[in-house]
Amino acid sequence: MADKRMMTPKEKALLQAKHRQKEAEARNRKKERDARTHRLVQEGAILESIVPHIKEMDLDSLKRELMIRLRGM
Repeated sequence: MADKRMMTPKEKALLQAKHRQKEAEARNRKKERDARTHRLVQEGAILESIVPHIKEMDLDSLKRELMIRLRGM
């Protein structure tokens, strides 16, 4: 890309639009990550309230426990 001082007004406008687009995309990705994190925290809290002993379980044990319980439904 040419030196910014040598850019035409159209080139500058295009570059600024690209930067704004990238910033908007980054904000949207962050919003999506934040929403997913919030949902996962809520789901984990519900799970812990129903099965309190899972707090002491490692992830493999938790997965096995859930598979057993869900198969029985």
